[in-house]
Amino acid sequence: MILMTRSARSSLPSNMIFKDLKAYQHARRLAVVSRPLINRLPTVERDLADQWRRACNSIVLNLAEGVSRRGAKEFRRFTDVARGSLVEVEAVLDLVRHLDLFKPAELDEVIKAHDECARTVFGLLRKLSSAAA
Repeated sequence: MILMTRSARSSLPSNMIFKDLKAYQHARRLAVVSRPLINRLPTVERDLADQWRRACNSIVLNLAEGVSRRGAKEFRRFTDVARGSLVEVEAVLDLVRHLDLFKPAELDEVIKAHDECARTVFGLLRKLSSAAA
């Protein structure tokens, strides 16, 4: 997992690849494993499906963009947006579970991917916050 202090961040090569970031890898997995369930939502839940898809994409894309920014403060800002989208996905999962749109077992893989993504994103935010302090 790539976690950076301020000094480590400033010494990184300018060609750092976002795909190497563990948080990005976990976010991408969450988006990929969510897609089949999103596609199975009933037509009446089109808005919920769109929101779920956009929130998953937002996590991935904000982490990628954050890596491209210079400085821990900018990286943290984009990572914080990703965190907000991650919480949004958690709310969607809670909602679809309570609306009985999927059996609990059908959600297991997505919940596991969400939890792994949350651990790495929140860990990254802690590291970036301590670097900025």
